[in-house]
Amino acid sequence: MTTEPVTIDDFERIDIRVGTVTDAQPFPEARKPAIKLWIDFGGDIGVKCSSAQITLHYKPETLIGRQVCAVVNFPPRRIGPFVSEVLTLGLPDAQGGIVLIRPDFKVSDGGKLF
Repeated sequence: MTTEPVTIDDFERIDIRVGTVTDAQPFPEARKPAIKLWIDFGGDIGVKCSSAQITLHYKPETLIGRQVCAVVNFPPRRIGPFVSEVLTLGLPDAQGGIVLIRPDFKVSDGGKLF
């Protein structure tokens, strides 16, 4: 897939932060298998909700306490009865399952990706 070049200004408009999952619940109402996440970004951002299609590799109970990266400045998106406020980031593996992006070491919640 080829994409158009972007400027550093375009990149800087995307606000990617790290947060800690404080709660995770199954989301059986979603059309595609998903997990509802509550992620604490600390400070001014606080706790935000996300629907993540990560069921191949993750169970809700294994996500609590894990740090993840998410885009925090997209508009909220309604997914069935749930409003997803942030886009949790991941990469597909060879089987198409999503692997979460997270820091190698514990960092402060709310830290911005540069």
